[in-house]
Amino acid sequence: MTSQTPWSLTDLLTHLSAMSGRSRDQARAMPGAFYTSPEFTQLERDTLFRSQWVCIGHEGEVRSSGDYFTTELVDEPLLVVRDPSGAVRVLSNVCRHRGSTVAQGAGNANRFVCGYHGWSYALDGRLLAAPLITETDGFKKKACALPTLACELWYGYIFVNLDGQAAPLGPTLAAAQPMISNYHPEQQHHLFAAEEVWNTNWKNLVENFMEGYHLSPLHAKTLHPVTPTALCEKLPDGPAFTGYRSNFNPEYPERGPFHKDLTRQEQRSDVFYCVYPSFVVGFCPNFTLYMCLRPLTTGTVGIRWGVTGVADDPTSKLVTDYVEFCKQFSAEDRLQMERLQVGLQSRHYVPGPLAPDAFEGTIADFWQYMSRQLGSG
Repeated sequence: MTSQTPWSLTDLLTHLSAMSGRSRDQARAMPGAFYTSPEFTQLERDTLFRSQWVCIGHEGEVRSSGDYFTTELVDEPLLVVRDPSGAVRVLSNVCRHRGSTVAQGAGNANRFVCGYHGWSYALDGRLLAAPLITETDGFKKKACALPTLACELWYGYIFVNLDGQAAPLGPTLAAAQPMISNYHPEQQHHLFAAEEVWNTNWKNLVENFMEGYHLSPLHAKTLHPVTPTALCEKLPDGPAFTGYRSNFNPEYPERGPFHKDLTRQEQRSDVFYCVYPSFVVGFCPNFTLYMCLRPLTTGTVGIRWGVTGVADDPTSKLVTDYVEFCKQFSAEDRLQMERLQVGLQSRHYVPGPLAPDAFEGTIADFWQYMSRQLGSG
């Protein structure tokens, strides 16, 4: 295929298959059609996001019994709730009567009541009441619970598997644990969460979060003074993840408070991971920044992002300053990602070589994962 010729879905899958086992020195950026093809996006939604573990939030958003929030994943309305036993559940947010969504937004409840006809459900999804409808052989309340979807927690992050067929998540990420465990993210306090929609393909944002090549050029006044591109290094990857480390400018001051278990190197660097397909997270000495990404359309991505940290007061200046800092460099990223989506639609775009492993090796990893999952061969 040439850059001027439209790519069919078959062309895209053939290209992915040909990438299998390609050496690092042959790694190149991907043709624009991978980010602009509605057919490829639909394949991703059906094949990746319905069958694999996808992060949808953090358990700190549902601290107490009855705390809940709603979200969606590839058109499946979801209800995330902390039940009275203390377990985090992911329920289908669709009434078993006539299909209305049961809950909206976020909050705390002792039961969920559908606003259409008043059917009510317990925090574990059991149907409690169906007003004016009598149980019969064809209708039993026990058989009308909200479906409970497969859910796993990883360092406090909530992952869901829509089809319930994925292998357990934890073992697939065990190899990353030595690089993460000293940060003790499971002990951090949830400090901030927000929802956004950007006008770019979801993969653009995965790639952007996971490479240090852009830190100095794009973030000259925000991130470059802290973690310049030149000091990045690739971390070992695995079939389910990739990662890199961004080391601090030696002259940049300490970023505390941090956990006592951090080594000197960990006190002076950030560690970034992508759990395929779409969870990206940066473990920093004092805070953790995460993004749960989901494809809305070919050119839009839904983002649930947040911050956890050693600090425990969300209103403290330390926390609000960090959140504002994240918003500043995120705004720079958003502007560039939306420009990128425009450029990728050009038939004159010819993909260039990726930078060395320290700077863009994670992108090569990501596309090897995509090749394994979707390649036609």
